[in-house]
Amino acid sequence: MYAVEVRDHIMIAHSFKGAVFGPAQALHGATFVVDAAVLADTLDENGIVIDIGLAHEVLKSVLGPLTYKNLDTIPEFAGRNTTTEFLTRHIHDRLAEAARSNKLGRDGKELKAIRVTISESHVARAWYEAPLW
Repeated sequence: MYAVEVRDHIMIAHSFKGAVFGPAQALHGATFVVDAAVLADTLDENGIVIDIGLAHEVLKSVLGPLTYKNLDTIPEFAGRNTTTEFLTRHIHDRLAEAARSNKLGRDGKELKAIRVTISESHVARAWYEAPLW
């Protein structure tokens, strides 16, 4: 399996509901490092998985609506805990739409899966991975 991974980051604010979150129930900020890996069984005729430049642009466009935002105020997230795990799936689904629409410089049907990893700090991260088809 081949993979190409691109990276960016987001700075957000949010709060959580539920005693399990302790002090994180209060509004707090976070800077997350976001890694997006696109996986394929084969390389294309150019010897690549995807166009890295296009992948980075797509990741930036997916993260744009979250950057410098209070996630508690985004209508799409109403009533949800915007945990790291939740955000990995949210970002994955948007990247998957782009991949299936051939926006990564390769026919999306030739791509196998996408994995999104979010690092909360140097000691904790979460990811979501799923096949594209």
